[in-house]
Amino acid sequence: MEPRIRVSAILRRENRILLVRHEKHGREYWLLPGGGVSTGETLLEAVKRELAEEVGIDEDFLLEGPVALADSISPAGWPAKHVVHIVFAGHLGDRSLERVTSDDVAVRNHRLFDVEELAELAVHPPIQRFLARWEPGDPTVYLGSLWAP
Repeated sequence: MEPRIRVSAILRRENRILLVRHEKHGREYWLLPGGGVSTGETLLEAVKRELAEEVGIDEDFLLEGPVALADSISPAGWPAKHVVHIVFAGHLGDRSLERVTSDDVAVRNHRLFDVEELAELAVHPPIQRFLARWEPGDPTVYLGSLWAP
């Protein structure tokens, strides 16, 4: 099983984080906006493309990072999957998300969540503890191997 590389971004407004609701195979879960890296694409190109596709941010957007790295390896009994997550960060400022539409067929919605609310959600990868203590400008953190079925 070859690892797949996924880039995403922690997009903040005050103490809130933007998450994207996905539906796949009849399951619903929340993700940081992002997705897979294509062959020949830099990590930064990939995260900017994914932000444009999933949340409509297609202007030149300042990103910090990567700020976190994690890998998810499925446990025995699950379909074989290994994903390396590379997480960037940015500040939404006052940009409106009212008319955001997504080209991604799996994306169903997006929403800003208070960091405290994240403990109640199924977030993939499960990075709630990291987000609760992380501050912009912190050095890159390796979160270890994560898996939440």
